Amino acid sequence: MEQLILVLAKALVDYPDDVEVVREEQANRIVYKLTVHPDDTGKIIGKNGKIVRNLRTVITSASVKESKPVKLEISG
Repeated sequence: MEQLILVLAKALVDYPDDVEVVREEQANRIVYKLTVHPDDTGKIIGKNGKIVRNLRTVITSASVKESKPVKLEISG
């Protein structure tokens, strides 16, 4: 899952070397924290949040095999 998020995020940003994904397992869900360069935060979020909403849809669809719900958090 980390690789999927990395590939998608790196394709969207101007500073792909600054993209990092950290997996954090919590009691009731798995949280993936995506960190990008501050100048790329808007590119990941997109106009009216469309890009991040689509990223979350893809990640949710790909996480069917996970035992817990998956959440994506973004910081820049």
